Amino acid sequence: MTAAENRSGFVTFVGRPNVGKSTLTNALVGEKVAITSDKPQTTRRAIRGILNRPGGQLVIVDTPGIHKPRTLLGQRLNDLVEQVLGDVDVIGFLVPAVDKVGPGDRRIAASLDGYPRAKKVAIVTKTDLGGRDEIMERLMEVDSLREDWAAVIPLSAVTDDQLDVLADELLALMPEGPALYPDDVVTDESTEDRIAEIIREAALEGVRDELPHSIAVTVEDVAPREGSDLTDVYANIVVERDSQKAIIIGRKGSRLADVGARARAQIEPLLGSRVFLSLRVRVAKEWQRDPKQLGRLGF
Repeated sequence: MTAAENRSGFVTFVGRPNVGKSTLTNALVGEKVAITSDKPQTTRRAIRGILNRPGGQLVIVDTPGIHKPRTLLGQRLNDLVEQVLGDVDVIGFLVPAVDKVGPGDRRIAASLDGYPRAKKVAIVTKTDLGGRDEIMERLMEVDSLREDWAAVIPLSAVTDDQLDVLADELLALMPEGPALYPDDVVTDESTEDRIAEIIREAALEGVRDELPHSIAVTVEDVAPREGSDLTDVYANIVVERDSQKAIIIGRKGSRLADVGARARAQIEPLLGSRVFLSLRVRVAKEWQRDPKQLGRLGF
């Protein structure tokens, strides 16, 4: 294959919260680059995962879900999604096989008119949870939402069913051009950012109501310990109120210890060494609504 026939470009996935955007991103890349949770708006940044295929490279941009913003953070996340959608080559619209198409799906599908440059692909996810009739019904519902789908593909990111079909279809829709990243790179996220996301994912597990939106994580330092095979990681879990701090810490520190253990289990393979993880919980009042605090937290 000549260099001219090589294809590369950017794809992003859109859909209601919890349709499986981050799970699909990780499945395509073959490595966990985006955290997953059943909490809406888990993803807060445009995280790029890189998939190399024969004949080309896909750069998958995982973005926050489109939602009605209630805070300045929410508005900034929506602005980020708008920017990404305006820049990518292909937009994949996701609907779970087990959920009937509703008003939110129709609204998002119609909003894709605002991005005429991008080709559109419809993807019915979570087919491992649906029966054959249910999947067929969903495919017909999704197909009728727009007339310009380049493809309509059912798949399961959990069982890898049809993932290759999707990857080949996406690559075929990309413009001709050389690879955008070296072939040994799976994400452009920094190590510190990946560690922060791993800790936030661990902190999200089991929390309720509004607390997920109030959690942010900053990494202060990552350094090998002198004369040891340990790597020291110092990080802060940031919340908005003292009552939330108490929830994160838990009775006699039990919940924070659990968060640390879960996070450390994922950080160690990422760094390739044993890790000493120091977590502090601090309060930044109403940080989601404060421009200065948002800036300090990287938003």
